[in-house]
Amino acid sequence: MKKNLPALAIAGLAAGLLAAPASGQITDQWKFGAALYGWFPSLSGDTTFPPRQGGGSITVDADTIISDLQFVFMGSFEARKGRWGVFTDFIYMNLGDSRSFTRDFTIGGVTLPGDVEVSAKYDIKGTVWTLAGQYTMSSTPEHDFNVVGGLRMLDLEQKLDYSLSGNISGIPIEDRSGSRGADTTNWDAIIGVKGRFNFGQGRNWYVPYYLDVGAGDSDLTWQAMGGLGYRFGWGDVFVNYRYLDYDIGQAIENFNFSGPSVGVAFRW
Repeated sequence: MKKNLPALAIAGLAAGLLAAPASGQITDQWKFGAALYGWFPSLSGDTTFPPRQGGGSITVDADTIISDLQFVFMGSFEARKGRWGVFTDFIYMNLGDSRSFTRDFTIGGVTLPGDVEVSAKYDIKGTVWTLAGQYTMSSTPEHDFNVVGGLRMLDLEQKLDYSLSGNISGIPIEDRSGSRGADTTNWDAIIGVKGRFNFGQGRNWYVPYYLDVGAGDSDLTWQAMGGLGYRFGWGDVFVNYRYLDYDIGQAIENFNFSGPSVGVAFRW
């Protein structure tokens, strides 16, 4: 279950995943790429907040409450020389919302009765930072193919303020209202591929792609991107879809966000 965040463009830089230098251009000179784009993300995830003294743990679905995007920044940079290169990708998000509901909320592993209403305020602040090297396996006018390897860091801070109303006589007093928090910082090693297929007249049309998978502090993390772009003399325009998923296996059980984007890319 997912809820779309508001349809507003979020400006950011995304060279590492989106703006690979044009195919067939392996030289001993430094090459750089950058892109400015708008992103329309959705969020999904489950968190089990640890119990307070005398109370039970609380499990909540983020997408049950959050339907508001407060702030997102995405920026990255890529540099290449010959077949070798490096890139870094940075995402910061600040999400939060308040909502009343009667489901997708458990205390001590037990789902609340249907006649109990939850009023909750849920905030998430997160940083995702990728730092990786890359090596060009093949670069022709039709296809640019690279392997990548590096690290990705996920830092999440979550806070839940809630209160219960209705038929709450069977719920311990300690669990009827309160504030809970759950934080995690995970470092994971990643490997993957990225590149672009060029086609059409002058090979100005292209399909960019990116895929990585990793593990470490997380049980599993993976990211995928694909889209369609057109290259002009001054740069590129593109549309794509990006998905990032974490299976953390701790208090924050899983977390993912995804959505389409449109933008303009530049190379120099």
